[in-house]
Amino acid sequence: MFMVCLLALVLSCASSDPDPAAELVISTDQLELSKDGETKSFHIKANTDWTLSSAAAWCTVTPTSGQAGTIKIDATAAKNETASERSAAITVTAGGLSKQITITQNAAGLLTVTQQEVSVAVGGQQITIPVQSSGTYAIAIDEDWITTAAGSTLENPKFDVAANAALLSRVATVTFSLNSLTQVVTVTQAGQPLTIDADNAGMASDAMTLAQKMKVGWNLGNTLECTGVTNGVYTASETMWGNPKTTKTLIDGVKAAGFNAVRLPCAWSGYIEDVTTYRIKDAWLARVKEVIDYCVDNDMYVIINIHWDGGWLEEHPLYANQTEVNKKQKALWEQISVYFRDYDEHLLFAGTNEVHANYSTPTTENITVQQSFNQTFVDAVRSTGGKNAWRNLVVQAYNTNITFARDYMTMPTDAAGTSNRLMAEVHFYDPYDFALDASSSKYLWGADYAGNANTSTWGQEAWVDEAFGIVKTKFVNNGIPVILGEYAAILRSGLPNGLADHIKARNHYLNYVTKTAKANGMVPFYWDAGGTGDNSTGLFDRSTGQIAHSDAVDAIVSGAN
Repeated sequence: MFMVCLLALVLSCASSDPDPAAELVISTDQLELSKDGETKSFHIKANTDWTLSSAAAWCTVTPTSGQAGTIKIDATAAKNETASERSAAITVTAGGLSKQITITQNAAGLLTVTQQEVSVAVGGQQITIPVQSSGTYAIAIDEDWITTAAGSTLENPKFDVAANAALLSRVATVTFSLNSLTQVVTVTQAGQPLTIDADNAGMASDAMTLAQKMKVGWNLGNTLECTGVTNGVYTASETMWGNPKTTKTLIDGVKAAGFNAVRLPCAWSGYIEDVTTYRIKDAWLARVKEVIDYCVDNDMYVIINIHWDGGWLEEHPLYANQTEVNKKQKALWEQISVYFRDYDEHLLFAGTNEVHANYSTPTTENITVQQSFNQTFVDAVRSTGGKNAWRNLVVQAYNTNITFARDYMTMPTDAAGTSNRLMAEVHFYDPYDFALDASSSKYLWGADYAGNANTSTWGQEAWVDEAFGIVKTKFVNNGIPVILGEYAAILRSGLPNGLADHIKARNHYLNYVTKTAKANGMVPFYWDAGGTGDNSTGLFDRSTGQIAHSDAVDAIVSGAN
């Protein structure tokens, strides 16, 4: 009986063991799949039929069954959108044999913000954007008026938002990134009000009084007005026309040389970031302010304008362009006026530069449209209130030509409370063949060289007297001071002969034009384009601020005195 039971036990155990002839080999016992989801392969070798099963729905295997042989198996994981790593067991069974492969997948991570949009007051403030994350994230801010604040933490990052000095609202984004996860928060900040109450503090001088305070001026030419336009696309850079970036050292040098006023020709179109609103980039407004401050901190008077700017304004005094040009000019001057509204009387605005359709006598159309530009400018500035209700403004004659000023110019209507706050502007480069034409043989000027073949037959001292007398009669005698916004004579240092006489004639010209302008109630601003070599008008080394041509500077400053 004992032997029968023992035999039965042995047979029972033998029937539960795997088939000793079965074979099951797996190429790996684990696979790691990307958190973004992917497919990887492994191989099984079996000498009998086999099956596969996955313990997790997010992980699938194919094929799931097969016959004897060596087979490639694809394991596919969906994207892991959880904050945790996960794993799944793949079971392979063949002929009573069973083995497992462990499939693991990295966590996607966690990165969420509590709000995607934040509104900030015009005066600026500190904001907090709570963040939930499974690790250390990176922060990217696309505008410099938002900075990470002191005391910021991963859970509660804090940001300082600077005050918005501009008229228009502005938008920036703060981007949080963790591995492949990204959260973007949009920050919108309100702009300054267009109009505030009039404020005459620091604005005591009317136009005539202020003109008397401006002794002699200098142009920072070919710098802040540098602009290019190709197929209607504007580009701009302070240095694109060859001059270095303006420094306080340069302006200090100009002041030390005897100038107490600076005309800053400015361009704006290359710095517009929204063509529907004509929004000027904050960085450019800030840069113009920086250069203004170089001057004002030196107790100098400053004029800023819209200068050429690719020609959209300057070259289109035509009915066909009038509406669109005035629309853009109004939008720009509202922004400029608001941004610089708090400056006292040391800052003046000038509407345009040398507006002209051509260099011929203007038509009624030309004059009508050009003077509408002047009126749009004045109205836009006055609409902003504050100190701009009292600011002295400069308006231009057609092409800033003196005879055109006499024959055609009418001063704009100014708002109530700002009487006697307008100045007129003309330019003077007569005779052109001496003053600016480098190809001309006329390198001498003045009575000492009358009748010389190298002296122009017109535009000598008598014409300076006559032209500036026209200005005095038309404007100054009627209580309207005049800015002589530009005048100059190129230095022909490359002359093979006659250089000494040329320098003598040039200095006489600069002195005579300056002193005659002053004698007729004008404020002269010398045109310095930067270069100091042959055929240039530069007076200063733009890099060092040192005087490059002391004789020319002395001629101008002594003429002003």
